[in-house]
Amino acid sequence: MVETSRRREIEDAASSLFHEHGYSGTSVRDIARAVDMQGASLYAHVASKQEVLWSIVERTATRFEAAADLVEAGDPGAVVFGPGVHLISLVRAHVGVVTDDIGRASVFVHEWRALDKGRRDEIARRRDAYEARFRAAIEQGIRAGSFVAVDPAVTAAYILTALNGLVTWYRPKGRLPARDIAEAYADLTLRAVQAHGGPG
Repeated sequence: MVETSRRREIEDAASSLFHEHGYSGTSVRDIARAVDMQGASLYAHVASKQEVLWSIVERTATRFEAAADLVEAGDPGAVVFGPGVHLISLVRAHVGVVTDDIGRASVFVHEWRALDKGRRDEIARRRDAYEARFRAAIEQGIRAGSFVAVDPAVTAAYILTALNGLVTWYRPKGRLPARDIAEAYADLTLRAVQAHGGPG
């Protein structure tokens, strides 16, 4: 339990530092100082700075995937019924993951390319698969006549770029609570794709 707690503390500190200064702008000494440890002592808990980055990025990728899995499983807590249900539920789920831990989400969005090649390639594949869920939801809406005939790949990239932009400005104690932001992004997404005069 102590080891798990200490590891979490290190990752939390690293997330904040990577978010503020970037991966390349953060040293092992910076992370150690943030958790009140000597640099050498840090290696008793983590193998390297790269290992810390991998842990943050991989766990965050898993959280995005798990949130999307709930939507696709039809979790009543994740799904809102109506036109574009699937796409809008994915949007809300994504916003939820970002706003729940803005530091880790920021590292995932901006710093994953600093991973070594093998791990970078794995995350790239997982990001592509995750984006494919949005493309499929858009295609579903087009087939149903709820959405205009947009390009699903371009539109999915547009939506995810907007959602990931939250990491640059969202603040937990800001003017709008996370739930209101999720609703605003859901509404904007529908406005971007919904067929004029379509269902709903």
